[in-house]
Amino acid sequence: MSGGGERTPVEVAVGVLVERDAQGAEGRFLLTSRPPGKVYEGYWEFPGGKLEAGETVDQALRRELIEELGITIGTTHPWKIEIFDYPHALVRLHFCKVYEWSGEFEMREGQTMAWQTLPVEVTPVLPGTVPVLRWFAEERGFIQATHQGV
Repeated sequence: MSGGGERTPVEVAVGVLVERDAQGAEGRFLLTSRPPGKVYEGYWEFPGGKLEAGETVDQALRRELIEELGITIGTTHPWKIEIFDYPHALVRLHFCKVYEWSGEFEMREGQTMAWQTLPVEVTPVLPGTVPVLRWFAEERGFIQATHQGV
């Protein structure tokens, strides 16, 4: 790092929307593309965004998914936290699984959405998304590549 200073992580709430079958088994999950004009434009990720001052992860995720996708989510299930060092920012990603939502999906930032299973078919995958695919693979006993390389 230049200047020897420590960077403070940007706190980010991430929604891992997962469909479940009648028996409760997890199925497809939602990925969205990064919108035009943003860093890593066109890369695929799980939706979410930065926490605003005084917000909890749950509050930020609820606000972001309304702003980005037009949906209202049910209970958030905190899952994992990962720090990722991108060239433009150090981020602390708070991944929450979400199984219930209401409303019609609207891509309000010009992004694209895709329901995926392993291995994901969309490319390229944002580097911070790769660990989540690995966690899904571990949970589901999936032993092949989780995504296509860039």
